[in-house]
Amino acid sequence: MDQLVVLARGLGTRMRKSSPGVALDAGQAEAASSGVKAMIPIGRPFLDYVLSVAADAGYRRACLVVAPDHDRMQHYYERIKPSRLAIQFAVQAEPLGTANAVAAAEAVVGQQPFLMLNSDNHYPLEALCALRNAAGSAVVAFDRDAMLAKSNIPAERLSKFAVIETDRDNYLRRIIEKPDEATLGKLPRPLGVGMNCWRFTPAIFQACRAIVPSPRGELEITDAVQYAIDCLGERFQVFSCAAAVLDMSSQSDIEPVARRLAGVEVKL
Repeated sequence: MDQLVVLARGLGTRMRKSSPGVALDAGQAEAASSGVKAMIPIGRPFLDYVLSVAADAGYRRACLVVAPDHDRMQHYYERIKPSRLAIQFAVQAEPLGTANAVAAAEAVVGQQPFLMLNSDNHYPLEALCALRNAAGSAVVAFDRDAMLAKSNIPAERLSKFAVIETDRDNYLRRIIEKPDEATLGKLPRPLGVGMNCWRFTPAIFQACRAIVPSPRGELEITDAVQYAIDCLGERFQVFSCAAAVLDMSSQSDIEPVARRLAGVEVKL
């Protein structure tokens, strides 16, 4: 497997909001105001760092799922001419949710398995390698304690992230969104956090088409995954990872993420 899909359409509502005490340079302020988190410059666009580690893991084809007005991103990658990654674009016509975004990539990725990532997260190499070498569908569960210790995500925000429940054979049983303390207390340790780091087979496209909007009014990839498990017989192997994921969600994330990535070589 050598292809990945990156969800890069996000509206970036939180990124548009000013954070007290956060000073941005002109380029960062412009990108933040547009809400295109993937293009926040920290020396170069944040998305470059995301794609570079994917290339390090052996991926060679990238499909960026973007909004209809994606010219800026497309022109940028046409200009820099990546040598390790062939970059294509899929357009998500409306912001209808993550499952709808994945479905938009079907014409590009075809009937081959693929890695799926968020464009506003920088994932560790070991996680991307594990999924590339897996068989069938799979997901990475990031150790919650390790995330608290090593990532830039504060405890209050991390407490709202989904957690992964596995069965006795270490396959995914369900993704639990916004778990309460009682639910968390019943789950075995270490707790695995879901960060949208998936290996999908083409079965996911059928699942994305079958689901209905969630209470938030969006077609959620977690609902599509649960449909694939319950109705299509897909089994998702769970890989545990104790390395950090960096999150670029708000203006207050820019400086700590830039500090963590300082000196990281980008090779596209």
